[in-house]
Amino acid sequence: MSVRAAAPPSFSDLTRERPFMRMWIARLFGTAGSQMLLVAIGWHMYELTGSAWDLGLVGLYQFVPALLLALLAGHVVDRHHRGRIVAACLGVQGGVALVLLLAVQAGHDSRALLLGLSLILGAVRAFQMPAQQALTPLLVPPLMLPRAMAFSSAGMQGAIIGGPALGGLLFAAGTGVVYAAGLLCFAAGCVLVMQVRYEHAPAPREPVSLSTVLAGVHFIWHRKPVLGAVSLDLFAVLLGGAVALLPIFAKDILHTGPWGLGLLRSAPAAGALVTSIALTRRPIERHVGRALLLAVAAFGLCMIVFGFSRSFLVSLIALAVSGGADMVNVVIRQTLVQLETPDAMRGRVSAVNSIFIGASNQLGEFESGATAALLGPVGSVVAGGVGTVLVALAWFRLFPSLARRDRLVKSQQPSLRIAE
Repeated sequence: MSVRAAAPPSFSDLTRERPFMRMWIARLFGTAGSQMLLVAIGWHMYELTGSAWDLGLVGLYQFVPALLLALLAGHVVDRHHRGRIVAACLGVQGGVALVLLLAVQAGHDSRALLLGLSLILGAVRAFQMPAQQALTPLLVPPLMLPRAMAFSSAGMQGAIIGGPALGGLLFAAGTGVVYAAGLLCFAAGCVLVMQVRYEHAPAPREPVSLSTVLAGVHFIWHRKPVLGAVSLDLFAVLLGGAVALLPIFAKDILHTGPWGLGLLRSAPAAGALVTSIALTRRPIERHVGRALLLAVAAFGLCMIVFGFSRSFLVSLIALAVSGGADMVNVVIRQTLVQLETPDAMRGRVSAVNSIFIGASNQLGEFESGATAALLGPVGSVVAGGVGTVLVALAWFRLFPSLARRDRLVKSQQPSLRIAE
């Protein structure tokens, strides 16, 4: 008998992790269904009211409950079976799709119904996001987690791209058909999640209190690498986002039609998809802290290039590269947060992370619009890009433990194998 170190896990090793792969397919169905449902509700609302204000309310009604319930949801995720929480969330979304399908068929659809169901979808998102994030580390070994996170991101990006596209095609057959397709996706995802098996150690049933609900905030504040990674993403998205201004760039600066706007909006997702596939095949194994900070700086540089560009092709490439840089940030950050967090805290820490992501996306759109009103769209995007680069450089000094982080998995224990 001889002892030797185990070889680093490969992509084929990941695909043999059946619980993870079943969960991965379930997330594909769930994300595709969610994207179709969101597109359908927006289109449905505009058909009913013709009001841009009501379209904005749909987004607001989903964001507010997700924000208000996030910390409580994190506590619930850490106290209950995460797989069942995800399955319940998919089931509720399937119920929303069913209600909308029946309402369309009966002619009972209304503005109030769409807004009420949007509240439910927002509440569900508060529980589903931290549950999914905290569940993945339980389905694969720690050394395989970076590859698993990248592969999960690849699937998510594919569903985010394909879901709305499929929903748009199904609209030709009627709004009810889109809701029916979403219902089928949620049902398939729910069934698959219910079949995921993993070791679940019930957590002690602490009463819900302010200290237990805020434990995730306390944990992140006292773990500097985690605080640095999460806050870096917050400022990068807050300052560097240009999505809200894309219609202006497409029409008034790049002089393209709606087809150009569609390509511009899809370019970051396409770049993220390609990068996530590459990270699945070849994860970043060394100097991960520096790679994280440089990826955010590269994102800011892409925004500067996009802001100054007057060429549609250059703008398209800049957005695609920005999506790839952001995906490096996402994979490293999410893996680092999960590995640095004890399992009993992962739900609450993931909930705080989801607040940062949601708030930065919403506030980032507001920041883009506000600065565009003062500086113009070009000035807004360029200033945001410069700010993102400066934040990334500042984080080298403010969070040296993050910048010096070499590996995601700090220690790699050798494993015992019996040589025949």
